Amino acid sequence: MTSPRPAAVIILAAGEGRRMRSTTPKVLHRIAGRTLLGHVLHAAATLAASHTAVVVGHGREQVVAMLAEQAPAVVPAVQDRQHGTGHAVRIALATLDGLAPDDTVVVLPGDAPLLTGETLAALVDHHHAQRAAATVLTAVLADATGYGRVVRDAAGGVRAIIEHRDADAATAAIREINTGVYAFRAGPLQAALARLTRENAQGEEYLTDVVGLLVGDGSPVAARIVADPVEAGGVNDRVQLAAAGRALRDRIVSAAMRAGTTVVDPHTTWIDADVTLEPDTTIAPNTFLHGRTHLARGAVVGPECTLTDTIVGAEASVVRTTAEQAEIGAGATVGPYSHLRPGTRLGREGKLGSFVETKSAEFGDHTKVPHLAYVGDAVVGERSNIGCTTVFVNYDGVAKHRTVIGSDVRIGSDTMLIAPVTVGDGAYTGAGSVIREDVPPGALAVREGRQRIIEGWVARRRPDSPAARAAAAAGAPSIPEVPDAAAPIDPVGADAHGAGTHGRSDLAHTRGGEAGIAGVPGAGSRT
Repeated sequence: MTSPRPAAVIILAAGEGRRMRSTTPKVLHRIAGRTLLGHVLHAAATLAASHTAVVVGHGREQVVAMLAEQAPAVVPAVQDRQHGTGHAVRIALATLDGLAPDDTVVVLPGDAPLLTGETLAALVDHHHAQRAAATVLTAVLADATGYGRVVRDAAGGVRAIIEHRDADAATAAIREINTGVYAFRAGPLQAALARLTRENAQGEEYLTDVVGLLVGDGSPVAARIVADPVEAGGVNDRVQLAAAGRALRDRIVSAAMRAGTTVVDPHTTWIDADVTLEPDTTIAPNTFLHGRTHLARGAVVGPECTLTDTIVGAEASVVRTTAEQAEIGAGATVGPYSHLRPGTRLGREGKLGSFVETKSAEFGDHTKVPHLAYVGDAVVGERSNIGCTTVFVNYDGVAKHRTVIGSDVRIGSDTMLIAPVTVGDGAYTGAGSVIREDVPPGALAVREGRQRIIEGWVARRRPDSPAARAAAAAGAPSIPEVPDAAAPIDPVGADAHGAGTHGRSDLAHTRGGEAGIAGVPGAGSRT
């Protein structure tokens, strides 16, 4: 049977939340990827009410901005001065036109993130079944301190709700509490709100006093006890925020496991409310899935991963990786210690290995970046391999530039690709090359200086060092000291005055008798 549809939902979100000790309005603090208010709005959406109003006050600009972005159909109702929950509901009703006396109005607190749509629908069903003027959602707690108590008559009917500060000893001993969630008939609600006073400990118009007024009028007031008292928990400080976060974590992780996901360690796995998981996925310990991350069937993530708004394809493996706004193809492998920044798209059966960082980079199917590389602002084709310690040099100090690598390309280790540059299909680059110009398809690009061997350099310049002793023990020839005017090059820098100064004597000891640096004449050089 379809649940009756309420005419309106009113969410109370105007409070300052002083105990949060924060410049952020209480209802905008986040757990499981949503604000507290966002969780309440999500639960309320189950009711499909004709109108939804959120009462805003403290930090209203931030709350209204959040509503405009995430729930544009919701109407903000401004409560300039916070004179209590009854006053807030009265302000909200003034923004809702066309309410009939028998219409149902649901009132919710904005700081109750554990409420579920199923509980709200059951409340509305009970309200209609009882033909009540008001129905209160209640909970039975072992410790009811701080909550309004539900006072019942001898027959079990609701007689009143007494706030904790106004409760005498007998009332304070009651364990059934008001959750702050109600369903009302609009006509009796509006009439009772007009009669509220501020004659109480807090000097406010209590919405709870509406119940007493309705009882006094002889109108039926019903109550429904929530099945899980955890849902009744509100958030008033950071301790309660953390507790609500843990409760949501347990709820989400348990639901994931029942739906076919293996979670190796539920206590170290955190999954946001908007994450989606297909059956036969596996999540290893110390893994955090945020935003709208999606794991396809057979994907294995973790241990020690943090994925935000990231899509992981079927049968892919992601280990010890941080990824944000990335796409990982089916059968691909990522990690360990990879960092996928926004705009990364890895194709099927691809690989981003250890200590690889990517940003705004697209990789074709079967392409691999095995280790120790940075790939930014790039497109790489299929079946290509990017060698160890390669860097896509995308920034010239002013602007970012793009690199294009074709398919079946082999980029040698320690290659620097100075963007903008294109490497054609099937091309190679030599290890240690600096590529500044486009490389045609099938070509080999090499940029290097000729290696020089200076025999006896250690014996002359570091004669008493461990290196000299090791070289002598290995049979290195003893080289006599050269004259000061022709002192050999010191690569550390103290004696390096330029190849033109020292080239002649050093080159006399190069293998093959040829100059090691083009353009510098020396013994055996061809000039």
